[in-house]
Amino acid sequence: MQLTLEFGGGLELLCDSKKIHNVNVELQNGEDKLTMKDLLSWVRTNLIKERPEMFMKGDTVRPGVLVLVNDCDWELSGQLSTSLEEKDVVVFISTLHGG
Repeated sequence: MQLTLEFGGGLELLCDSKKIHNVNVELQNGEDKLTMKDLLSWVRTNLIKERPEMFMKGDTVRPGVLVLVNDCDWELSGQLSTSLEEKDVVVFISTLHGG
């Protein structure tokens, strides 16, 4: 499944300082849909190059990370259970900044 992933607010530093990633995520174990929970696991394994604890806590993103799926806050679409479709755009933005 082809997706566009965007990282901002400093999260791009965890992914070799690259903000936009066009990725192809394979469905696991015969599943017929990809959920945000599956995508986050894939991102941790395949894109995050350093300090994954700055991006994720347990199975979800850390507090302070805004997640948008096609410009819609994922809290409105089911968070981890949000189903993704071909060519969706998922944006991760850190809202926490040092001073």
